[in-house]
Amino acid sequence: MAMAVGSPDGEEDAMNAAINTTPLVDVMLVLLIIFLITTPVITQSVKLELPKERNVPTQTKPENILLAVSKDGDVYWGTKRYPDAETLVADLKKESVKEPQPEVHIRGDQESRYEMVGRLVVACQRAGIAKVGFITEPPPNN
Repeated sequence: MAMAVGSPDGEEDAMNAAINTTPLVDVMLVLLIIFLITTPVITQSVKLELPKERNVPTQTKPENILLAVSKDGDVYWGTKRYPDAETLVADLKKESVKEPQPEVHIRGDQESRYEMVGRLVVACQRAGIAKVGFITEPPPNN
């Protein structure tokens, strides 16, 4: 007794020579998504030359104006406290007409908000002061 092995219609199984492209498409879609996400980040960054820190000894001149911001946000000119920005701008305008125009040096407490220091810079700008500097402590030598 003989037994037939193979397909019921008698044809031999032919090898499937087609390439399965599903994994290729999956990888290509993942790469496309990655490029679509990273491209806006790359094009939106602006090339900037950031300022370098420099430690220059302060040249104390009698005509310089020293403003200070406490950690509570209080503004002082010397020892005089200014309750509002308008009073400060009015006093700075009186000083800005002098020749040579005095420089304004701003000292901010380590825990003071940047907003308060920014308001001082705006007050100086409104008063017509051309030179504004920031006084910091020198970094410790390690």
